[in-house]
Amino acid sequence: MVKFIHCADLHLDSPFKSKSHLSPNIFEDVQKSAYESFQHIVDLALEKEVDFIIIAGDLFDKENRTLRAEVFLKEQFERLEKEQIFVYICHGNHDPLSTKISSNWPKNVSVFSNQVETYQAITKDGETIFIHGFSYQNDASYENKIDSFPSSQGQQGIHIGVLHGTYSKSSVKDRYTEFRLEDLNSKLYHYWALGHIHERQQLSDLPVINYAGNIQGRHFNEKGEKGCLLIQGDNLKLTTQFYPTQSIKFEEATIETSETTKQGLYEAIQAFKDKVREEGKAFYRLNVIINSESTMSPQDILQVEEMITDYEENEKDFVFIEDLNLKYKTNDESPLVNEFSNDLLNDRTVFDKAMSDLYLNPRASKYLDDYTTFDKTELVNHAEDLLKADMRGEQNDN
Repeated sequence: MVKFIHCADLHLDSPFKSKSHLSPNIFEDVQKSAYESFQHIVDLALEKEVDFIIIAGDLFDKENRTLRAEVFLKEQFERLEKEQIFVYICHGNHDPLSTKISSNWPKNVSVFSNQVETYQAITKDGETIFIHGFSYQNDASYENKIDSFPSSQGQQGIHIGVLHGTYSKSSVKDRYTEFRLEDLNSKLYHYWALGHIHERQQLSDLPVINYAGNIQGRHFNEKGEKGCLLIQGDNLKLTTQFYPTQSIKFEEATIETSETTKQGLYEAIQAFKDKVREEGKAFYRLNVIINSESTMSPQDILQVEEMITDYEENEKDFVFIEDLNLKYKTNDESPLVNEFSNDLLNDRTVFDKAMSDLYLNPRASKYLDDYTTFDKTELVNHAEDLLKADMRGEQNDN
């Protein structure tokens, strides 16, 4: 039997992408979120008495790597060392070996070099484990080293591959160390611990091939629960169980109301927040469908937004409405996006041309998200909402 934890993409001290000014209390919670998530992972490892933890890349976040992050990790690794729990680390594109990571880790920590190598471990039950992997030497590592992973044939025991890379059928932009399932299957391993893709997913159940996802969301493209995978079993069958460890979640929700007064809308939103608050700290993109012919003025909506934000300042488990989208329900209108063909929505020519001037400006581009990740349908819907809100404002002024 073997029991271990697979996690990846800690991104300690990674910038948190919020478009709103955060109160000091909430900002402090944000700064601590990834740290708390990894501490929860270590707590779980101690509770479950695992044999080891695998971290499949991106512990740090390039130039944002701090002394605080290194000291924190060393302290957590020392907690594991006291219980003879080992840690196996590969470095990815965000924390390559070229950044001269010189942390003096405890003796229970093993770090893969820039060449594929194998560590041998013995579990508490006496099972022999072979762990194969490598670390990135540079941040832009497109080198495919799958061929360098040894086959498990001829070696009795459980074989685990550790890889920070890109599944060939995924749609991510940065395609570091791209691989096919056939490439991994050919090694005849029992488990592959993957990193780089921030969405948790199982690519195969025989052998078990998992992306653990990142441990803490940072924006609305990383919604839902984040955490780690607990793997246990033997050379015949390994099972996977997900454990959420995130400190803060990003979520999207829709509510309906007939209220069109400031107080009525405020109370409807507060009722929603009270309902979800028990689920823990969260940032929400909230869509409010208003079942009424009456419209609210932009000034009234702004006051409601300010009130729901101020309310969260001293809440232990804050529910922060990052995006509030109001939609007036009318039966005789169809969404503007329905007027666009799929070919037009998928055509990047116009989109790229419209965005290029802004993103080529070095002063502006460093503050902007990667526009290639934007959902164009969502952009059209948002533009329609802005146009309607502007038209309503003109009607109210008249």
